[in-house]
Amino acid sequence: MKRLRKFLQLKAGEQRLVVKAALLLGTMRLGLWLLPFQTLRRLQVGLTRAPIRVRDREWSSRQSVIRAVKTAGRSMPPAATCLTLALTAQVLLLRRGYPALLHIGVDKVDRERFLAHAWVESGGRVVIGGHELERYTPLASFEG
Repeated sequence: MKRLRKFLQLKAGEQRLVVKAALLLGTMRLGLWLLPFQTLRRLQVGLTRAPIRVRDREWSSRQSVIRAVKTAGRSMPPAATCLTLALTAQVLLLRRGYPALLHIGVDKVDRERFLAHAWVESGGRVVIGGHELERYTPLASFEG
């Protein structure tokens, strides 16, 4: 109930952006389950090139996009992964004319296991997934 109350207190444009982020997060999560990563990336790139309403582009600052993605990610059961958050943020940022570079890195835990992490850079700084990046060795970067 608290989340709904907070959502209803947002301006209409912010509410639309959170809903778009939530729908896109769900789509990315489903895509990661069903599709090879390269296929999902091709679909994601197609989404970044879809036309966007001028009003949405003008209203959405980089910070508001990131805030909407994080808000949507917290409200989705189970919590969104770093990769779904990063893919979603990249689409929404690129559609609004902001640069967005997706990075994927790994950290070797022991001889048999490793941890993977995804993050997005925009405007020279990390905007999604910026925790403990020094422990990850970058494997791949993807532009929009």
